[in-house]
Amino acid sequence: MSLSNIDETKIVTLPDGLYKNVQGQVLISPANGSDENVLRLFHIAQGGFSANHEHDFPHYIYVLEGEGTIELNHEKFPIRAGSYAFVPNNAQHQLVNTATTGQTLKFLCMVPVEGHKGFPE
Repeated sequence: MSLSNIDETKIVTLPDGLYKNVQGQVLISPANGSDENVLRLFHIAQGGFSANHEHDFPHYIYVLEGEGTIELNHEKFPIRAGSYAFVPNNAQHQLVNTATTGQTLKFLCMVPVEGHKGFPE
């Protein structure tokens, strides 16, 4: 078992280019005993976005705060606190913070261990 608090979890900035104004925290991973999945918390500041990409593993997303859009296979859907999405294998996807009030879009994202790539730790 692993137990911690978000306030004690390292925040990393994802590199601009594929991402803009994005930070993340790795909450659960092989480092603390999970052999199958990785749970991350993303923070997308106003005007920011996640990478627009696709890959051969699924994503599970739950929005905690803020508002924005999720683009899935080139169709945009509004999201807000309480929204959730399943992104299947090989589906194009991107999350964008559309808030005009300076609010951060925060969401949990779970991927299989093999999907946890390119995340500076």
